[in-house]
Amino acid sequence: MAAKTFPVEFSHILMFARSIGDDNPMYSDPDHARATAFGAVIAPPTFVQASAQFDPDYSLRPKIGKPWFGSGKEATGVKRGAGGGGGNGGGLHAEQHYEYHQPLRAGDVLTATTSPGKTWEKEGKRGGKLMFSESVTEYRNQDGELVVTAKGVGVRTERPADQA
Repeated sequence: MAAKTFPVEFSHILMFARSIGDDNPMYSDPDHARATAFGAVIAPPTFVQASAQFDPDYSLRPKIGKPWFGSGKEATGVKRGAGGGGGNGGGLHAEQHYEYHQPLRAGDVLTATTSPGKTWEKEGKRGGKLMFSESVTEYRNQDGELVVTAKGVGVRTERPADQA
């Protein structure tokens, strides 16, 4: 999930790096960054995931005045749906891959385009068939240049896993 446009600001990079415990001066020190081959502060590898917070429809983002699922089992009293596809099984985020075509610099404004990728199935042991689907998001900068390709893989089960 990604916003259509996403401003990459120095303060966002700084806070993101702090939140993941990365003290690399490339993410926090403009003077240091200017003296490198990149010539500017760059974003950490998984930074584009933060673009989801700029998407007003992002399902995991709380919406003021509306119930929110939150984390944990029924953390806020909102119950999960009875399926959401592929039977009555649950789904989860299985993989995430990032391919950088060039550094993501403070000051860039990204435009994201998401499209479906590959799909495949595998027989599971406890929840029946496992259905995998890939989502591909391309992030382009203000000049239309491809900066990052992000591929996420989700998996759903055919039915709830047997309790063993």
